[in-house]
This record gives sequence, structure tokens and C-alpha cells, in this order.
Amino acid sequence: MNTWFQQTALITGASRGIGRAIARQLAGQGMFVYLGYRSDDGAAQHTLDDIHNRDGQAALLRFDVTRQSRCDEAVALVIQQRGRLDILVNNAGVRDDRLFAMMKKPAWDTVLDTHLNGFYHLTRPVVRQMIKQRFGRIINISSAAGQAGNAGQVNYSTAKAGIIGATRALAKEIASRNITVNAVAPGFIDTDMLAGLDPEKIKEQIPAGRLGHPEEVAHVVGFLCSEHAAYVNGQVIGVNGGLL
Repeated sequence: MNTWFQQTALITGASRGIGRAIARQLAGQGMFVYLGYRSDDGAAQHTLDDIHNRDGQAALLRFDVTRQSRCDEAVALVIQQRGRLDILVNNAGVRDDRLFAMMKKPAWDTVLDTHLNGFYHLTRPVVRQMIKQRFGRIINISSAAGQAGNAGQVNYSTAKAGIIGATRALAKEIASRNITVNAVAPGFIDTDMLAGLDPEKIKEQIPAGRLGHPEEVAHVVGFLCSEHAAYVNGQVIGVNGGLL
């Protein structure tokens, strides 16, 4: 990996939770980080201030991954301002849990649109840039639900399983261009995504006996972005306390 220039990273869903932890991690590794987010200006500003207080460099980038034009504009802005885009972390996600027999079409569409169409909308223009510069690191945040499935989460499990398939296929397509594509599959992490679930019942399922911390996911992402992971490609790394 070239180290003479400051790398540029774009993280979606960076205003809170796992995305915020990843943003802090990559900024701490010396990267200039674009904090991609959809709507929560206050949370995004909090993340930005946090990075600045740690002497990191970052900027806000508000856009919706479900809209192709907005993704194209976001990538173009990054290239205009920084000249290149080295790291992409596809982290934006939503849940809309319900039993499949009772699931209405909007609940299916919203989850798949965010995770799978969002992956397509943003990753495609980023890959084109990375091919030009002959370097890149793409990390997709999947889930243990995409590996094993969760009752009441057929839409979410389907979307996260699709991300794993996309990771493995894309890794084979662009490996020769010095671009790696990997996935991180968190288990139960202590974030807002667990809202409405009973944490004590969840802990009973986890061999480690506790919820994961967002920073534990972020450290794995940081490794995958580093020169030490240059030969790690097309992999799915679980961060789940032994759940799978």
C-alpha cells in the first residue's frame, strides 16, 4: 500500500453506532474521513466534533444511498475535493422486523433498497475511480443474520446475505487492480439497532455472554484498510462473540 499520501475514506451510516466507531478508527489511523449520513444532522455533527477533538480530519457528506443520483454526486464531490477515494465502508442500514407471513411489501422494499440497491448505487462509481487509481479497499458491513438467518428478520437476513455474495463476487472481479473487497459480519452489537430487543435474552444466546462493542467492529475494519491486510480479499469476518 502506498503510504506517502493521506488516504481518503467514505463511510456510510457514519453518524452513530458502528459507523461512528469506524469513522473514529479510520480518522485515528490518519485518514481523511467523509461521514456519509442520510438525515440526522445533530448526530453527524457530534461524530464530526468527536473526530476533530481527537485531532482527526473529517467532513460531513449528507446523501441517501437509495438514490443513485445522490450517490454519484457524493462520489464526484469527494474526487473533486480530494482527487481520489481509497476506502469505502458500506455501513448504512435499516431494520423493519416482522414475521414474514405478516410482512408488507414496503417493509421488504425499504430494507433491501437500503442495503442492496444502496451497495450498487454507491459502490459502482467508487469502483470505477479505484480502478483508475489502481488501488482501493472496500469493506461491506454484513451481519450474522446474513450468515445464519434470524426469525422475524427475513428481509434483513436476505439483504445481509446478498451483501456477502456481492462481496465475494466483486473481490474476484477487481483483485488484479490492487483493490480488495471484504465483509465484516457483526453479531449483537450494543447500538441503536438493538432497540426493541431484550438484551438479557440476547446475551443468553452468545457464548461470550455479552453484547459486542462498536469499537470491536471498528478495529477489524481498520485492519482491513491497512497495508497488513493487502492479501485478505473476498473474506467475511465475524465479530460475534462466538455466536456462529
